[in-house]
Amino acid sequence: MTCGTSSFRAEAEEDLEKIKEMEVPVMSRAINAYYTITASSEFCEKERLRAKARHDEAQALYNARRKATMERNIEIARNMITDGEPVEKIVTYTGLTKESIENLKV
Repeated sequence: MTCGTSSFRAEAEEDLEKIKEMEVPVMSRAINAYYTITASSEFCEKERLRAKARHDEAQALYNARRKATMERNIEIARNMITDGEPVEKIVTYTGLTKESIENLKV
């Protein structure tokens, strides 16, 4: 039993099986040790935590980019309002809703 089901793990395990079939004793022992380690609950928990940390970091980056884009669109909308552009054009250029643009006018 191993942790995870990623394609990388599947490809790596296929390679390990090919090496194991060569029947080189030291390699067989190393591969068996690998399987023992990856099957341990401690290893699985560490892998789970690493995957969660990677996911959390990616989510934080996504949210930061999204926030920066929203702030930029609001800045553009304010400039367009100042220039007297129609709300429909501002919606098209910024992706903001009519309501949010109207709120910027206040």
